[in-house]
Amino acid sequence: MLLPTKPPAQAAVRMVRELTQEAEIGQIYLGTVRKIMDFGAFIEIFPGTDGLLHISQISDKRINKVTDEFQEGDQLLVKVLEVDRNGRIRLSHKDAIREREATKIS
Repeated sequence: MLLPTKPPAQAAVRMVRELTQEAEIGQIYLGTVRKIMDFGAFIEIFPGTDGLLHISQISDKRINKVTDEFQEGDQLLVKVLEVDRNGRIRLSHKDAIREREATKIS
């Protein structure tokens, strides 16, 4: 009988973690823009989990159109601001950038 080698076992553990992962408030993720709307963009923070990046959370400067900043498929850093009781996730790009810059300075 053959025992599983380490790489397949590690891959299995990683897959289970990805399937059961939940968004954590305050955590920064590298997300992918999945859908752009007039009011913001839906960002996939990990497989099967999307959050809303409202246009007001893209930048400190005024943004007229989301497509002026991002396109579908772009990757960007986002910070989880809130997960409501229905599981909807609210994201911020400007907070994620601000936090990463502060970390670099420290």
